Amino acid sequence: MESSERPKFTNEEFDAVLNYLVSPSKRLYPNVIVPQSAGRVGVVPREEIMMTTVAESCPFRAGMSFVVGGALGGFIGLFNSSIAPTQAAVQMNTRETLRDMRQTIGSNAKQFATIGFMFAGVECCIESYRAKTDWKNSVYAGGVTGAMLGYRAGIKAAGFGAAGFAAFSYAIDYFMHTSSLFNPQN
Repeated sequence: MESSERPKFTNEEFDAVLNYLVSPSKRLYPNVIVPQSAGRVGVVPREEIMMTTVAESCPFRAGMSFVVGGALGGFIGLFNSSIAPTQAAVQMNTRETLRDMRQTIGSNAKQFATIGFMFAGVECCIESYRAKTDWKNSVYAGGVTGAMLGYRAGIKAAGFGAAGFAAFSYAIDYFMHTSSLFNPQN
């Protein structure tokens, strides 16, 4: 065999090697993710993949909505209690006013935290089940959350709560996707 001769592959062997190297069904390194969207292309470290996985999980999203909803509810409760105290008929001293403010802030924080936790958890579960990210997830999650919130008052209230919360979720989702405030046109 001379050194200038190259090994010859049959068509079947060449196709098999090519299919092995290029086929999308086989990955030589299944745990390596190389982002191709923007910037330099590089291998993503394992720690970053783990953090992304944790941040996209349903318990984390629901927990974050619980914390952020509680903070937002606390601020709204503070604002409401400073404008209109609940005991407006009788003049209150400073201690009673602060006690009323604390009760209003705590009540609003608890309500917003609960609603945020329920909505984000249900939406994430629905999104995971459907394996799609679209406007229907928020509508379905709004319906389920509204029904769960209204169920304590009865079936009729659960139906109205589901319809109202689903419509509100659709309106917010539509506004967020079509508004020039959130989608600037450059």
